[in-house]
Amino acid sequence: MIKRGGNGRIVVGVTGASGAAYARRLIECLCGGGIDVHLIVSPNGQRLLREELGVSEVSSEALFGRESKRLIRHAYADVGAEIGSGSFPTDGMIICPCSSNTLASIASGLADNLLHRAAAVTLKERRPLVVVPREMPVSRIDLLNALRLTEAGAVVCPASPGFYMKPDTIADLVDFVVGRVLDLVGVCHSLDTRWSDRLEASGRFQEDAGNQ
Repeated sequence: MIKRGGNGRIVVGVTGASGAAYARRLIECLCGGGIDVHLIVSPNGQRLLREELGVSEVSSEALFGRESKRLIRHAYADVGAEIGSGSFPTDGMIICPCSSNTLASIASGLADNLLHRAAAVTLKERRPLVVVPREMPVSRIDLLNALRLTEAGAVVCPASPGFYMKPDTIADLVDFVVGRVLDLVGVCHSLDTRWSDRLEASGRFQEDAGNQ
């Protein structure tokens, strides 16, 4: 569910940077929240899903174990697809994970495939574009590309989970990052990412109030 008025559509790009678990959980949460996910997977993104998740066929069943008509797959090379046009309304785009190569291409204005084209359209239409790089360390070139994208209106959201929620599992760390990404595109969720929730659970609010 989109917090503000919208179309209930999010474009999701998956590229070759390690972090397939983030992509899978993001898509699952979006579809489960009633959002139509228009998915583009780069060739290296397909390799990533296969090597990190054992997913050879990109479908909702393969990704999270159940059929969902909310997941719409688009061919990477099909630059003429509907999501490559600004006349097709969406609530934004997320690239998760986002490789350095993809970051550089979008920052340079390249649109030679549907993923890059959809990102360019998202920027020109002034819609939210969230890119989730995971690679580290980063070079000066990567930092400058991230700066160019930020200046163009995108949000660069590194896959850097916080530990103040006291995670017990890898899934907790994944949910932290995915929850922050969902916040950035205005999608409601119930993932455990709120510092205020942690304070309330620990009684910190009551302590602070008593000390005033």
